Amino acid sequence: MRNVCLFLYIDRQGLGRTVMTRPGILMLLVAALLVAAGGNAQSTFLDNQKKYARVRSAIEEKNSIVTERLTKNGLNVSDLHILIVAYKNEGILELYAKSRAEKTCRPIQTYRIVAKSGTLGPKSKQGDFQVPEGFYRIDRFNPASQFYLSLGINYPNSADRRRSHAGKPGGDIFIHGASVTIGCLPITDDKIKELYLYAVYARNSGQTTIPVYIFPFVMNDANMSAFERRYAANPSLIAFWRNLKKGFDLFMAKKAPLAVTPDANGQYIYR
Repeated sequence: MRNVCLFLYIDRQGLGRTVMTRPGILMLLVAALLVAAGGNAQSTFLDNQKKYARVRSAIEEKNSIVTERLTKNGLNVSDLHILIVAYKNEGILELYAKSRAEKTCRPIQTYRIVAKSGTLGPKSKQGDFQVPEGFYRIDRFNPASQFYLSLGINYPNSADRRRSHAGKPGGDIFIHGASVTIGCLPITDDKIKELYLYAVYARNSGQTTIPVYIFPFVMNDANMSAFERRYAANPSLIAFWRNLKKGFDLFMAKKAPLAVTPDANGQYIYR
């Protein structure tokens, strides 16, 4: 007769059950039950972020502000998705938000971009001091940033790589604290505490992709005409901006995250 073991466990209803199994399978059963028993105790993204002193300080200082603004907009920290839109020329960053089930988002806060580098136009190479322009996402949270707290942007994205002819297109573009920048979007230590919390709560709510749309300016028809005249000597830049404007117009109409993919030349295709 093969070796067997009698294994007694208590199920979720509190009922004792006996299982006859082989020793190897017994070990698997024990491991599975331990995982099941401890599943609810696993650390959340928020729990992990709270390990950092600056995040704890941000919660202490800004949580009431964040939760109050969300409540005024019919939202809460446990059911939150966000989207960020930045305008380089105007120096503003807009925060949009919605619940997971909602299709459209609404603006809930505006922040000043307090320092600039480079000029209007996309970033294309390392060391050009440019702030990117295009459709991005948050790809990292840095709770111990050199600039207090920071949210990394996934520059260069696939469209940037296809447009850039530089061997090194650059990288490490962040929304961060402080009041200095080389190609990033600083909003001061005070305000990054708020924005960082919104992003942490959204990620903790299950939002794995937080969009960040960076435009050269508010791309309404009047502004577009004015900048086309100003940059008439640079037709390739105007063509790039016209492609971005299609996304701007679509977002303004839908107020919803866009499905964006690049073509072979690095132009954005919108769906």
